[in-house]
Parts: sequence; structure tokens; C-alpha cells
Amino acid sequence: MIIWGGILALWDKANTMAAYLVCIGLVLLLMSTAFARDLGQWENTDPEIRAWIQSLMMPDDPKKSCCGEADSYWCEDLHTRRDYLGNAHNFCTITDDRDDAVLKRIPVPVGTEIEIPDRKMNRDPNPTGHSIIFLGIGHIVYCFISKGGV
Repeated sequence: MIIWGGILALWDKANTMAAYLVCIGLVLLLMSTAFARDLGQWENTDPEIRAWIQSLMMPDDPKKSCCGEADSYWCEDLHTRRDYLGNAHNFCTITDDRDDAVLKRIPVPVGTEIEIPDRKMNRDPNPTGHSIIFLGIGHIVYCFISKGGV
């Protein structure tokens, strides 16, 4: 009976570990998936601006795109705040009042403040006249590029 109990305990631990590994795998899979979408809503965009946006790559992973116009929001007022340890954190404030339905993108209200991780700051020149942040579901930052570069 003791042996059977030991086997059941090991089986329970193995199932728990397998469940953890499955969860970790799913999280990693979701983190690596970008939800960029081009549904034709940008056909009237200046072709040079559209090509520029499509050429942007993530600063921390140069093989991955910053996504596309459907993930971009004007985000001005770049500012820095310090946390209780004195570490600097960059933020911008959404100023994009374009129609989300027309752009077929997830609504982010004007005035929403977004923290920008340092590794997501793109230093390329920006021809749009606006600072732009590329966001995924849950406000995950893909890239940020200030209107004059960073």
C-alpha cells in the first residue's frame, strides 16, 4: 500500500509539472504572436509613409516588424518619471483621435498614458510629424518612435 501511495504522489507531481509546462508554453506562444492586420484601411495613406511604417522593425528584435498601421497610435507628450528606487520610466500620452472603426483597430482612449520600455524605443527618423506607438492586445508595446526620432 505504501508503494501505491508513493506512485500516486509521483503521478500527481508529474501531472502538476506537465500542467505548468503547458501553461508556460502557451504564454510563450502568445507572447511571440503579433496581431498585425492590414484590412485595406490604409489604402489612402501616402505610399511613402505606408512603406516607412511597414519597414520599421522592433529595436529589441530586429527580425520582427513593429507591426502595421492598424497597430499605430499617435502618442505625444513623451515624458519620464522615476519610481521609488529612482529608476527612470518613459511614458507617452495617446493623442490619436482618428476613428478606430475606420482604421479597424482596438480603441485606446485619448489621454491614456502608456509606459514605453527602453528596449522598445526606435531611434529611426520619423517623417509623419507625430510620435507613434505600436500597440498589441493589452497595450503591449511593440515599438515607439518620437516625431523627431529619439
